[in-house]
Amino acid sequence: MKKDYDEGRKSEAIVDGSTAAVPPGGENSVDAAQLESHRTALTGHCYRMLGSAFDAEDAVQETMLRALRSLERFEGRASLRAWLYRIATNVCLDAISDRRRRVRPEDEGRAGSADDDPVEQRPRTHWIEPIPDASVLPDDANPFELAALRQSIRLAFVSALQHLPPRQRAALLLTEVLGCSAAEVAECLQTSVAGVKSAVQRARATLASRAVVTSGEPLSHAQSALLDRYVDAFHRYDVDAFVALLRADATVTMPPYTFWLRGPETIGPWFRRHEAHCRGSQLVRAAAACGSPAFGQYLQGPDGSLHPWALFVLELAGDRIATWSMFLDTQKLFPLFNLPLHLSA
Repeated sequence: MKKDYDEGRKSEAIVDGSTAAVPPGGENSVDAAQLESHRTALTGHCYRMLGSAFDAEDAVQETMLRALRSLERFEGRASLRAWLYRIATNVCLDAISDRRRRVRPEDEGRAGSADDDPVEQRPRTHWIEPIPDASVLPDDANPFELAALRQSIRLAFVSALQHLPPRQRAALLLTEVLGCSAAEVAECLQTSVAGVKSAVQRARATLASRAVVTSGEPLSHAQSALLDRYVDAFHRYDVDAFVALLRADATVTMPPYTFWLRGPETIGPWFRRHEAHCRGSQLVRAAAACGSPAFGQYLQGPDGSLHPWALFVLELAGDRIATWSMFLDTQKLFPLFNLPLHLSA
């Protein structure tokens, strides 16, 4: 990435309001197919910046349009990758300036009790949303790169990023995830090297204060066995069995509701209260979401047919479940994760 930026700094042009590194004129050597080859990596960058799969998709589409409109000024002497990241960063900064940061239910107030029920809702645009790994992890990344990229899309990490000021967020991602130097980032963000170093230092301190601990490693054998036990227990609706798989400080969330729960001693009784609603559910394994295992939950109707209820994303910590996120916006999320909107009995 550093070499890319060194090459890309040879000259600059303004692309629809975004400063982008391009060479000084010449014959066009890049086509739309070459731009598309960077879509997955760009989607990952935009997702980290914005916290939404759908916002990231829109940002990447705008990045491609801006690049296409100025493609005649681009030739192979400059780095296409660096040029596109620079445009994408500016697109995301523009988008962030138009709205509030996205959050998770844990940011909204105190945890609920076993006797509480979800009542208060927020619009979809209020919440951090999951994204399929395949949409953001490039096929050509090596195992080391994949581990780092997978760690950087964990829900806990993306949520913590949203607490950073936008330009601080961009500086941290460009340096810590994409490996750019402070000088390269300073040019991208049109600030000083000292400003970039200060922003990254403050960003690191904020993340440390939020105790963000994530892993980018694939599931271990023990964790795969844990998921098998979880699915079996949930299908039998054995509350004691699936609650035993939770960490002592585990949380359960249900966007779009602000309601959330903490700890097995609260989560267990709450699920027992809702046994009539949940018993008979089926879980269907979905594509990995934000580097974590995911499942589609289908509730059984009176006629025996199964209807979408929630996308489960399970964040694991060692051999326990640390966070159980139940995303209820099935009309948008199930198609995104290639889950059917109806199952036969």
